[in-house]
Amino acid sequence: MNWIRHNLQQQVFRLNGLSLNEFDITLPVGDPGLYGPDSVIWRVHGDFTSMLCGGISALLMQMLHPLALAGVWDHSTFRADMLGRLRRTSQFVAVTTFGNRADATTLIERVKRIHLNVNGVDAAGNPYAASDPALLTWVHIAEASRFLAAHLRYKNPKLSHEECDRYYVEAAQVAEALGAENVPKSRQAVEHYLIEMRPQLRCDDRTREVMHLLMNAPAPSWQAKPVMKTMMLAGIMLLPQWAQQSFGFTFSRWQRMKVDRQIALIAMGLRWAVQNGAYQRAMQRMGRGF
Repeated sequence: MNWIRHNLQQQVFRLNGLSLNEFDITLPVGDPGLYGPDSVIWRVHGDFTSMLCGGISALLMQMLHPLALAGVWDHSTFRADMLGRLRRTSQFVAVTTFGNRADATTLIERVKRIHLNVNGVDAAGNPYAASDPALLTWVHIAEASRFLAAHLRYKNPKLSHEECDRYYVEAAQVAEALGAENVPKSRQAVEHYLIEMRPQLRCDDRTREVMHLLMNAPAPSWQAKPVMKTMMLAGIMLLPQWAQQSFGFTFSRWQRMKVDRQIALIAMGLRWAVQNGAYQRAMQRMGRGF
């Protein structure tokens, strides 16, 4: 049984940023980082299953913005190394959420420097820059809203409205440190923002190619392939209805129920297996047993 648990945990670690072994989330003891264990963001970002489903959904939603898509298309290696891209994103989220303050700040400053070199024009000839505050806000809200949607659907549907608003306030701290401005910080503000952004969004050939690459990303093992396929579907289902329709997806109530049941089973297994994830390591640093 221990061998099964270890094997599952190792497959999980191949998908997330902990596999890069660049930052030690267990040190220094007592450092709460940017948020600390009593924050809502530690709870929301602490579950691997919901975060992976939310991360898939976030990437698809981000790519509906032509300028965000152009930056990834022109400057990222995601087409040749999708798992590498997912690991680097996972590392950033894990370290800025759960890492000590110095490491979180180091990673934020590194990403800011990278952003300065990410600029160009999109497919329609419109200029973009990754350091653009408005674009940073879009990328952040697309991500945070999907992480929260996944948490509410697959981890804790009883998270209160007040706690959801606290999550947006906490998550905005990193976005603003990266240079985002006018970041929505409540459920209502996020909903209003997404409505305002819809005229700027589109699903074109490039967007659909990103979706195709993501849906066909290699799994860490052959055993994980069906699990990854289910999580990909869950990520699509987490998109707002209008975004699903943009990608050409419609799901019946039966299909949604089937995926929800499958994710519940996957989550049960992964929560049993993952004993040393970012959340657990951060709690260890804070002297709180888990």
